[in-house]
Amino acid sequence: MTDQVTFPDNFVWGAATAAYQVEGAIDADGRGPSIWDTFCKVPGAILNGDSGEHGAEQYTRYPQDIQMMQGLHLDAYRFSIAWPRIQPSGSGKVNQRGLDYYDRLIDGLLAADLQPWVTLYHWDLPQTLEDAGGWPVRDTAYRFAEYAGIVAAHLGDRVAGWTTLNEPWCSSFLGYFTGEHAPGRKNVADAVVAAHNLLLAHGLGAQALRAANITAPIGIVLNPASILPATDSPADVEAARRMDLGNKLFLDPLYLGRYTDEVLAEIALVTDPAAHIQDGDGAIIAAPTDYLGINFYGPEKVTPAPATADTPQWPGRAGIGHVRMDVEHTAMGWAVEPKGLTHLLKRITAEYGEIPFYITENGAAYDDSVAPDGHVHDAQRTSYIKGHLTAIGEMIDDGIDIRGYFV
Repeated sequence: MTDQVTFPDNFVWGAATAAYQVEGAIDADGRGPSIWDTFCKVPGAILNGDSGEHGAEQYTRYPQDIQMMQGLHLDAYRFSIAWPRIQPSGSGKVNQRGLDYYDRLIDGLLAADLQPWVTLYHWDLPQTLEDAGGWPVRDTAYRFAEYAGIVAAHLGDRVAGWTTLNEPWCSSFLGYFTGEHAPGRKNVADAVVAAHNLLLAHGLGAQALRAANITAPIGIVLNPASILPATDSPADVEAARRMDLGNKLFLDPLYLGRYTDEVLAEIALVTDPAAHIQDGDGAIIAAPTDYLGINFYGPEKVTPAPATADTPQWPGRAGIGHVRMDVEHTAMGWAVEPKGLTHLLKRITAEYGEIPFYITENGAAYDDSVAPDGHVHDAQRTSYIKGHLTAIGEMIDDGIDIRGYFV
């Protein structure tokens, strides 16, 4: 609660992590390698040569982490299951020791009166599946559904909320086109096909959860761009509309069951849609879910710009330039503007109808400094979170269905 707004009594307050960030123990108890284990070994791929080999050591220190969550008075903990812990080769044989770890974690959370919110895929594809072609191969979606069914059958009676995929835009375009993320490939056609196969995996994974009689909420988490025109000029407004096609690449199949003609035209610039989009895919992808998770950090302000060799040529991004906003920026250079979140959720609601939302990631990176009293007072991050919570509370008052917040 902030000074300005109040929240419903059943609003969920939580914190969010990803397995590869926090677990460590990458060789423990039968875990297989993921694409991030491999990518982190590539010279120059990761700043300082860092990796998740140790992470925050949550694999062994989870009881201490749960105590800290209690100290923060959280309601819920959103964490991801490491697919390579469950199926080290990405299919077939199940590693019981991996499931046993999540048993311990979930039981510990429940004993502490914390809701377990599970993300099935937060980017750590088993390396064996990448060796077989990765997300640009349609079969990977079916392997994901197999894995989802295994996890649901074992943990489904104790999980408060399910997420199929976290940020498939990042998995596809940063993983297979820009090469900034694992597996570090650079082929725009592969990225577009991967995006579709990830959406198909979501739909098939949701089917697997329902087949296991899951009654807890099931959803997907996206990181749609909040796009603002640099000015009110027709050219800037059109640039913002075109960049929004990158959002529609995911939202249209999820909520309309199809790609619109304009999005198909963008796909056709890099690959033949008919080669990877099959009849019936839309119905699988758009099967009703219980919520949409939104990961939001800051908006983007855009204007037309000449395409160059350095301009990302993925759907909606060609010929788009970014303008630095006249607001505070984080240490990562991201704009701090809570109204960007308001703009985004109202835009999604206007186009796709009323959707239950959870803010599944929100926060800011700042350079911490220790004050003379020995404490990090963290005023910038506190202000950032307070500003976004105020915006969320105001949206709830305006009728936007937001049900929880995970920092």
